[in-house]
Amino acid sequence: MPQDAGRAAGTGIAWSDTAVPWAQANGETDDSARRWLILGVVCLGQLMVVLDATVVNIALPVAQHDLGFSDADRQWVVTAYSLAFGGLLLLGGRLSDLIGRNQMLIIGMIGFAAASALGGAATGFGMLVIGRAIQGAFGALLAPAALSTLTVTFTNPAERGKAFGIFGAIAGAGGAIGLLLGGVLTEYLSWRWCLYVNVIFAVVAVIAAARLLRRDPRDSEARIDVPGAVLVVAGLICVVYGLSEADIKGWGAPLTISLLIVGVVLLIAFVLVERRAAHPLLPLRIVLNRFRGGSYLAIGLSGIGMFAIFLFLTYYLEEIVRYSPVVTGLAFLPLIAALIASSTTSSALLMPRVGPRLLIPLGLIVAAGGLVIIAANLSPTTSYAAVILPGLIVMGGGLGLVFASAMNAATYGADRADAGVASAMVNTCQQIGGSIGTALLNTIAASALTSYLLSHGHSPAATAEAAVHSYVVAFWVAAAIFAAAAVACGLVLPRGVLRAAESERGAPAPVAA
Repeated sequence: MPQDAGRAAGTGIAWSDTAVPWAQANGETDDSARRWLILGVVCLGQLMVVLDATVVNIALPVAQHDLGFSDADRQWVVTAYSLAFGGLLLLGGRLSDLIGRNQMLIIGMIGFAAASALGGAATGFGMLVIGRAIQGAFGALLAPAALSTLTVTFTNPAERGKAFGIFGAIAGAGGAIGLLLGGVLTEYLSWRWCLYVNVIFAVVAVIAAARLLRRDPRDSEARIDVPGAVLVVAGLICVVYGLSEADIKGWGAPLTISLLIVGVVLLIAFVLVERRAAHPLLPLRIVLNRFRGGSYLAIGLSGIGMFAIFLFLTYYLEEIVRYSPVVTGLAFLPLIAALIASSTTSSALLMPRVGPRLLIPLGLIVAAGGLVIIAANLSPTTSYAAVILPGLIVMGGGLGLVFASAMNAATYGADRADAGVASAMVNTCQQIGGSIGTALLNTIAASALTSYLLSHGHSPAATAEAAVHSYVVAFWVAAAIFAAAAVACGLVLPRGVLRAAESERGAPAPVAA
């Protein structure tokens, strides 16, 4: 296959300038075949990032025993990743626009794989945490580049709907896939393979990307907004760290309050700076567009509620029902299947006809209904088939509507030069929503557990019932968050359907639904 002389910056990888040769043999045009193969590369890169939010959690107890670190240190294996990832996302998105999204996609995948190998080979706690932090940093380069590559690759509304349906399914189901994969790898291989597996994914994805992607030209006039970058990185790190501390030490802890206040102040300062910056890191037109703003709101709020599904249902299945990690992962497969089916069909068939204003709130209401099914019937002896299975299927169907539609609309109409930062906002909202969800729902569940034990005693039966009661309270709160999010998104999102993606300045008004 002929290749041009260009190579990815710092990678030595040649870029392809022709399509895949078997495309024409199968009756497909070069560009059509290339687009769908690029989708596969992008989804594999996205899967690497979303897997690592949960896959390592399953392996943590075994890794702790193997490396001999304390319970207090264990949180840093998760926090190091989330701090670097959440704090650097917007900067990573803008770098994707400036350097080239295709180049940044490959750089991000190579760096993420190298950091995974470092963490997997860790001989002590410090080496593991460093590997996780580097993973997060390269994930912040990889995730926006993946979504922005998809955004500029698929502009036809019909193809775009299908592509974003598949991508949304991966983004939404990745956490559950991580639980399953983490359980299998930990039980049958080693906790280290929860990290090494990214190397396998990256090798496949990088080879394919080098053959499929053309090198993006660099905008020589563009500049990095250094004051904005410093403010947003520091602000996001403070917010994410503050939420991590709230999960561990409580919302009233001095460090929690200080970090959250400082983070909010820095982010307010960031917005003020961006209003006057010549080359803003985050042009405010990105978030002020109602399609995109409503989609960011949906992704952030659904991220809060989603953690109730993965976090507390995992606790219930492993601690109350006594499922093994592998069986627990398998128990989430119906949710994954429903999410994928809903995401792919709704984005391709419904999104072009009714638009996001109907689909996103509807999906949130359906997801809330799935949580209600579980919350209203959960007990220490609840049947998985009778209660949890239908609840997971309903939730998966609702979340599929939300993720496919929101990720499509979140990058709608953005200039090609802004595609990276518009995509970064998707991941930033998801990261912040997940952090808020973990801290908020853990706090609520812990309070419910304590109250139940005070009124019912501390017998073994009461302890199990108290744990289930705490999960039920968390599910009810998450269902309320989904319902409130449906109302908020219904008010913010405009009526109409999305036309073919055009630039912000040249985009026509949406077609009335």
